[in-house]
Amino acid sequence: MFRVNRPLWRLLWNTKREAAFDVALVLGLILLGRVLLVMYPSDTPPGAYDWIGGLWLNDALMWIMDLALLARRRYPMVLMSMVAVLAVVQPLMIEFGPGPVLFINQASDPWLPGNTPWAVYAAVVYTTGRKWKFFAWDLISITALISVRPWDDLSSDAIVAGVLWTVFPAVLGLYVSARRRLVGALRERAERAEREKELLAEQARADERTRLATEMHDVVTHRVSLMVLQAGALGVAAEDPAIRQAAEELRTSGCEALEELRDLVGVLRRGSSEQDARPDTTPPTDLPDLAELIGQSEAVGIPVEYTVDGDPRMVSAAVGRTAYRVVQEALTNVHKHAFGSRVSVRLLHSDDRLRLVVRNTRSPDRAARDLADSGSGAGLLGLQQRVELVGGTFRAGPAADGGFEVDVILPAYVPTGEAGGDE
Repeated sequence: MFRVNRPLWRLLWNTKREAAFDVALVLGLILLGRVLLVMYPSDTPPGAYDWIGGLWLNDALMWIMDLALLARRRYPMVLMSMVAVLAVVQPLMIEFGPGPVLFINQASDPWLPGNTPWAVYAAVVYTTGRKWKFFAWDLISITALISVRPWDDLSSDAIVAGVLWTVFPAVLGLYVSARRRLVGALRERAERAEREKELLAEQARADERTRLATEMHDVVTHRVSLMVLQAGALGVAAEDPAIRQAAEELRTSGCEALEELRDLVGVLRRGSSEQDARPDTTPPTDLPDLAELIGQSEAVGIPVEYTVDGDPRMVSAAVGRTAYRVVQEALTNVHKHAFGSRVSVRLLHSDDRLRLVVRNTRSPDRAARDLADSGSGAGLLGLQQRVELVGGTFRAGPAADGGFEVDVILPAYVPTGEAGGDE
C-alpha cells in the first residue's frame, strides 16, 4: 500500500514557523472583519442583496478566500486569479447586473475581497518564472484599476483606499523580494568563500603531507638503508654464527621497515599532482598472517578466538600492514589493561573492503600498574590516524558487556604511487 512519509503541512509550507504565521493570519483576518463590521455600520442601501437572498454568497466567498490564504506561498497565482476574477465580477454586477456580490460596508471601500492586499503581496513575492511574473503584474494592474473606479466620480477616499489595498502591498512585495535576493546572494557568497577556504586548507594539508613524505624519504630512508647495508656487511664479515644470525635478523627487520616506510610515504603523497600522474606498480599481496600475533597472546595466557568470514582476497601492501598493526595494537592494549579477559578477533572479507573487529570481555583482574602506565598513551590515536591515512574508518570504545571493542573497516586497495621514484 502506498504510504506518504512527508507531513501534510509540508504541502503548503517549508517550516512550522510559516504554517503557524499563516494560520494566525487567517484567524486574525476573520476576527478583524467581525470587529470592523461592529465598529463601522454599513451604509449600503437596504435590499441591495435581496436578489441573492442576503449575504450568504458573500460569506461563503469570504470564507473560501480567507482559507485560500493558507496556500499563498505555494500557489500565489491561484489566489491572485481568484481575487482578480471577483474584482471584475463585482463592478459588472453592480453596473450591469442585479446588484453587488461582495458586501460593501462603506461607499469609499474598494470593491475587492478583504484579503486582496495579502494576495497582491504573495503574487509579487512568491511567484517564480518570468512569464508567471508578467501575468501576475497584469492581474495586479487590473485589480488596482478597478479598486479606484475611474468610471465614477473620483473620490480621494476611494483612491487612497485603492492604493493602500493594491499599490502599497505590491511595492512592499518588491522590497521584500529584492531583500531576499540580496540575502541569498550574500549567503551564496559566504558559502562560496567557506568552500574556497576549505579547499585552500585541504591544499595546505596536501602540501604538508607531500613535504613530510619528502623529508621521510630523504632522511629516514637513507639512514635505514645504511643500517641494512651495515648489517649485511656485518653478517658477511662475522665468523661467529650467532653474530651472523643477529645481523641477518637486523637486516631483515630493516628491509621490512623500508617496505612499510615506502608504503606510508606513497600514501602521504597520494593526491598531489605529481603522484597522480604516476601509475601504481605495487602489486597486491595476501593479508599478513595473524596467527603468529594470536599465538603470542595465547602463549602468555590470553585466550583468543580467531574467526575469518568471507573469501580471502588480495589487498594492497599498505592495507595489509595496517590490518596487522590494528590487531597488534589491540592485543597489546589487552595485555596492558585487560589481562585475563577473553578476546575475539574477527576478520571479514568482502569484494572491496576488509573489516577487523577485536573485542575483549571485562578483565577479571585489575590491570598491573607497570604495564598500564607503559607506552605513550596515544596508541589508539596513532592507530586511528594510520587507518584514516589509507582511507579506512576507525571506531574504538567500551562494549555493552563492559569490555572494549576496536572496529576497523579498510579498503582492499589503496593507490600509493611510486614512493621510491625519487631514489
